[in-house]
Amino acid sequence: MSTNNYMEQAEKNLLHTYNRYQIVWDKGESVYLFDTNGKKYLDFAAGIAVNSLGYSNEEYKTALKEQIDKLMHVSNLYYNAPLAEAGEKLIKASGLDKVFFTNSGTEAIEGAIKAARKYAYDKDGKTDHEIIAMNHSFHGRSMGALSVTGNPHYQEAFKPLIGGIKFADFNDLESVKALINEKTCAIILEPIQGEGGIYPAEPAFLEGLRAICDEKDILLIFDEIQCGMGRTGSMFAWQGYGVKPDIMTSAKALGCGVPVGAFAMTEKAASLVPGDHGTTYGGNPLVCAAVSKVFDIFEKENLVEHAKEIGGYLTEKLDTLVDKYDCIETRRGKGLMQGLVLKQPANPVVLKALEQGLIVITAGTNVLRMVPPLVIEKEHVDEMIEKLEASLS
Repeated sequence: MSTNNYMEQAEKNLLHTYNRYQIVWDKGESVYLFDTNGKKYLDFAAGIAVNSLGYSNEEYKTALKEQIDKLMHVSNLYYNAPLAEAGEKLIKASGLDKVFFTNSGTEAIEGAIKAARKYAYDKDGKTDHEIIAMNHSFHGRSMGALSVTGNPHYQEAFKPLIGGIKFADFNDLESVKALINEKTCAIILEPIQGEGGIYPAEPAFLEGLRAICDEKDILLIFDEIQCGMGRTGSMFAWQGYGVKPDIMTSAKALGCGVPVGAFAMTEKAASLVPGDHGTTYGGNPLVCAAVSKVFDIFEKENLVEHAKEIGGYLTEKLDTLVDKYDCIETRRGKGLMQGLVLKQPANPVVLKALEQGLIVITAGTNVLRMVPPLVIEKEHVDEMIEKLEASLS
């Protein structure tokens, strides 16, 4: 079937909630994707920060194939070996105490919200608690996750959302303090805002939030769904700041392609008990085999340190572009999570880059986002810069 036939078939049958680029992907190898016409593309999007191992990693594929031959699903009425192994590895990597596996990042946010509210309910028996989130944040599309997403455009058609949510300004500690009262049970934010435009938190901001939460007995929730799993040069972005959350959400590169998320928490915040929360598919043997193998490969290949090194090289190269091109206003980001802020809409550059065989994506209207596989090398950065310059020109 031709590329056009595939696209026509999809448009006929799928709900039109995405304005997809006119490409049909066929396969991936290393850090490259190939479309159904055989054209090769250097991938600096990684499925929106998911495919940190790149494509067709043999060790990862073998682990999944072996698990498929053994067992894919049994439900959470029982234990399974990959679940126990994946849980232990995530707890070790995060330094937190308990974890709940979900099917997605959005579900992880939902679980984090429930855990925070249950923690507050257990303290005073009240149900009028409030959560402080950040303007320009993005946490997901379900009703709970949407409620803490600081973008009115995403919310308008779906109100009323869950109540008790207030919005402060990212990196403005005073704006947070102004919203805190005796009902505040949690503060939720991304250590590096992704969809909002690649905004890293200032160290003093996170440190200030931690101090407030300790003083007021408020839970601090970090959304590490996009910025976690080695992308910024530490396993989780908060570790690079030295500010530990009470609850952390993870997904995307946690499974490197399979649909899996998680929320992890300290013993103090582990408020949910049998009957409070559940999932049919979450933590099944297949996805947990993937998670377990991802952590093994990360350790074996020293990918976090590699991301830190290559992230530094990418930063230098992007800063050179900022100095060279008047159409680029600035660069924002950390490690292998980078954004070029343009003085014009970014999507035309994305389209030009596709013509050059380069995949980059946007973050907001005017930000070019680069979240490549963590396995890229300096030669791939050089290739990306060459293709991007041709696109900018």
